[in-house]
Amino acid sequence: MTNELGTTVTEIFNAIMNVYSVSDSETELADAVEKYLLESKHLEVRRYGDTVVASTNFGKSQRVILAGHIDVVPVIDNFPPLLLSSGDERIRADIAQSYPQSDVVYGRGATDMKASDAAFLYLAREIDCAEKTAVDITYVFYDHEEVQAEKNGLGRVVAKHPDWIRGDFAIIGEPTNGLIEGGCNGTMRFDIVLHGVAAHSARAWMGDNAIHHAAHVLTVLDSYQPATINVDGLDFREGLNATMISGGEGTNIIPQECRIHINYRFAPDKTIEEAKRLLMGESCASTSGVNKGIMRADGGLFEGYDIEMKDESSGARPGLTSEFGQSLVQLVHKKTGKNPTAKFGWTDVARFSDLNIPAVNLGAGNPLLAHKSDEQIALQAVEDYTYLLREWLLGKF
Repeated sequence: MTNELGTTVTEIFNAIMNVYSVSDSETELADAVEKYLLESKHLEVRRYGDTVVASTNFGKSQRVILAGHIDVVPVIDNFPPLLLSSGDERIRADIAQSYPQSDVVYGRGATDMKASDAAFLYLAREIDCAEKTAVDITYVFYDHEEVQAEKNGLGRVVAKHPDWIRGDFAIIGEPTNGLIEGGCNGTMRFDIVLHGVAAHSARAWMGDNAIHHAAHVLTVLDSYQPATINVDGLDFREGLNATMISGGEGTNIIPQECRIHINYRFAPDKTIEEAKRLLMGESCASTSGVNKGIMRADGGLFEGYDIEMKDESSGARPGLTSEFGQSLVQLVHKKTGKNPTAKFGWTDVARFSDLNIPAVNLGAGNPLLAHKSDEQIALQAVEDYTYLLREWLLGKF
């Protein structure tokens, strides 16, 4: 398999970039990853669905987990990938300035997050004996991160085979420009359901317009002042926003229902239930949930309105107070001069936090390019990230 994926991190990266792996189509890449890892006799390789887990067993007293998803979002004229030579006009100005001599890989998944996956695959083969690492290592390559939570391969493995995901510290390879982003905000999505009475629009007084009832909810949202909350030294900015609105049954019918879809991003100082209480009251917070139907808010910001939960995921504290977190902070600062920042979006560090495993986001590539049509990364950035992890895992810095 090394002849298929290659032996250098650049060869591995180029190879996996050329495998189509949009969510629900990860099997081909999972097969390639599994076959590649099985060639390394020092790894115990296990698979569940399209998630592949490989672990060393060198007899170390502590274990680190390196985890990355192998799926990508749908392509936008950016697959197959392109290898751009230095000076190509398609290279973004910021990347050309930071890596003027480096070739650039352009295409879907370049930053989110096949660059980090390539680094993990390279290290899985390279660190082949106890002398090359201070810790045992578990590598996790999982499917269905970019879609609904119930499909998430990491979550499914945790539920089915929790013994595969044991460790003292974890790194999720989400793109962070090679810097540490600690923890993540929690997130919940729900509909506020507004009710009315249908009628012919020529006799509107016979009905009650549900869409018009949205005005008060939208005013509440528009006047909301997002909080910035310091958690373990990092500032997490919250957000409460309507992201969709729907209603109406016809162009000449007074609508009897309107739904406002709301996304609340909350700092990891709160549990999901504590976050819910702020919006919908204590009773609704304790009884509402995904697939539990419509419930009336008994308090909070939307008191008196009907609520239907669509999705909810807890956040994660920064994970930097542990021995591993501190050593990683020191090494990244030594290399870059940069300190950790908070992760505002939700990531799978929250799954590790739920398992009481401190975890951080640390990956190759610019997070602002994730999901964009011109997603790209300099090959030098991938190599730098790989060497950073190798130095940290060796524990001699």
